[in-house]
Amino acid sequence: MPDSSTPPRSASGAGPRPRTGRGPGMHDVARAAGVSQKTVSRVVNGEPHVSDDVRVRVQQAIDALGYRPNTAARALIRGRYGRLGVVSVGVELYGPSAQLVALQRVARSRGYAVASEAVADSVPDGQAEAIDSLLAQGVDGIVVLNPVGDGAPISEVGDVPVVSLALAREDGIAPARAATEHLLALGHHTVWHLPGPQEWWSARDRLQGWRDALAAAGAPEPPLPEAGDWTAASGYAAGIELARVRGLTAVFAANDDMAIGAMRAFAEAGLDVPGQVSVMGYDDIPLAAYVTPQLSTVKQDFPAVAERAVDLLLTRIEHHPDPPAVARIPVQLVLRESTARPLARH
Repeated sequence: MPDSSTPPRSASGAGPRPRTGRGPGMHDVARAAGVSQKTVSRVVNGEPHVSDDVRVRVQQAIDALGYRPNTAARALIRGRYGRLGVVSVGVELYGPSAQLVALQRVARSRGYAVASEAVADSVPDGQAEAIDSLLAQGVDGIVVLNPVGDGAPISEVGDVPVVSLALAREDGIAPARAATEHLLALGHHTVWHLPGPQEWWSARDRLQGWRDALAAAGAPEPPLPEAGDWTAASGYAAGIELARVRGLTAVFAANDDMAIGAMRAFAEAGLDVPGQVSVMGYDDIPLAAYVTPQLSTVKQDFPAVAERAVDLLLTRIEHHPDPPAVARIPVQLVLRESTARPLARH
């Protein structure tokens, strides 16, 4: 018969559960993991000098027991919350949601939790209000995923550092330029552009990259249709307009959804893609490989951008100098069926 004085082990075998009537404490985690409370504290606070196997063992005990560190106490002891704030615009879209997921993963790998605030791009001062909300919750630093507006980027609020995902303008301009250059290299005399909403920095960067490519090639710059709102519906509306343009053979859209909407409009107008009109998108959403024709596009390296942003923010939280400028994130063109040499003109 088992000794009634022996504490019961959890179903996962991680160790004894705490007494009922209170949540698990750090000493419960230490006992379950077979380490000292100081070691548990080092793991919880993301401190160095803990071996990987011990860190894994402690984390498994934390997960099994459902231990939650006292954030207020940690903030008093360390002067930090162990939490990063994230301001995101357009989280219903693939690009912003993929950015958010990538950033959450990187933050967790650096020992930080994430508090996020979603903002509608149509709300004046929405980003500022979101930042105020995050500051009230207690964060050590803030990442603005999709900056909007015409002002200069915010770099600090009080003593809390702020990093924008528009870290280097070249990282937004260069891929759009490469996409346009690809279409020109196929033999198209010029490339039309379906712009995104111009309050978004990313949309302005893609517009600039398109213009730079045309200027460098000596190609004429066609007039812009009305800016879209990133949706397939706005791409479809622009596509109806462009289908009437005589001599149109190539289109670069600011994102994949707008490109897919434009392809639908071209099909309804009797224009073959890519036989008569080549179409290039941006983002490489999962659907891009499954539409007909498969969409050629620019693939964004969301994990690399998120890692760069988090690491830069952490250096500022630690009051270290910014690291030297790093190499530009490589451009990745994903070439499928929607782009080709111009075979016919209308």
